Amino acid sequence: MTDTLSRMLASRDWLMADGATGTNLFNMGLSSGDAPELWNVEKPDNIRALYRGAVESGSDIFLTNSFGCNAARLKLHDAQNRVRELNRVAAELGRDLADTAGREIVVAGSMGPTGEIMEPMGPLSYSSAVEIFHEQAEGLKEGGVDVLWVETISAPDEFKAAGEAAKLAGMPWCGTMSFDTAGRTMMGVTATDLAEMVDKLPYPPLAFGANCGVGASDLLRTVQGFAAAGTERPIIAKGNAGIPRYEDGHIHYDGTPELMADYAVLARDCGARIIGGCCGTTPEHLKAMREALETRPAGPRPSLDEIAGKLGGFSSASDGTGEAAPAPARNRRRRR
Repeated sequence: MTDTLSRMLASRDWLMADGATGTNLFNMGLSSGDAPELWNVEKPDNIRALYRGAVESGSDIFLTNSFGCNAARLKLHDAQNRVRELNRVAAELGRDLADTAGREIVVAGSMGPTGEIMEPMGPLSYSSAVEIFHEQAEGLKEGGVDVLWVETISAPDEFKAAGEAAKLAGMPWCGTMSFDTAGRTMMGVTATDLAEMVDKLPYPPLAFGANCGVGASDLLRTVQGFAAAGTERPIIAKGNAGIPRYEDGHIHYDGTPELMADYAVLARDCGARIIGGCCGTTPEHLKAMREALETRPAGPRPSLDEIAGKLGGFSSASDGTGEAAPAPARNRRRRR
């Protein structure tokens, strides 16, 4: 194990990842509909501040500002010919910060979905998906990331294509899917499905798990599903800071730092080894999460009732495999 993430996982019980990208950039003035990836070159100080906020709050891993930095998504902003450049700069800004942080930090190159539907339901072929992800991966590699971080994926073939692209780039990778439809991804994948799939991949991820979705409770139920599948691969939990509410023209997440501190400890006790936040998670949330992880002793795996009691009920009675759970109503999500 020579890569930074593997070394850290070998010596630590848990690692803390970062929080939201989109939420924090919106707080800096990013407008809805704009491409945050363009800020890598237009407002690099803001991106440095984004990364610094995570590191100073205790994150061991932070993701680059490159979630939608692939040709399919950048085409919406007439920037499809800038994939390599924008990814390289996103990574370089992160590398500079990590190298001067005074402690070991993992720079993870964020790779979100293409935004296209895979064949046969949609127009995107597997080979085209591999090509799209590979172009992005090479830019992130050139900029100096430690690991590629594939996230918010719904389709199995898109997940596999990203993994193949990582192999072509000669880079280690991690992968998370978003479970937001009664315990399944938009394309019907369950926690058990993903746990079984990653172990069969010819180039498997270093760690896998779930991000985003509908709320912290649901995400932890998915993490329970990974653990129940008997995987020995490190599990990632990156849940939203509560539930989104539309107020005064803006989306706000109702999760407090105290709730996210409880979530972080529960995630650890559920079996996650890489724990972070997704939409709505700010540096204030991260600080509370880090303190809780460092000061609260590890406990037994919590029951679904215990999770619901601390974080709120689940969005559905089923986890996608038939298991029932407490279920007050929930909403949806989107870009981190």
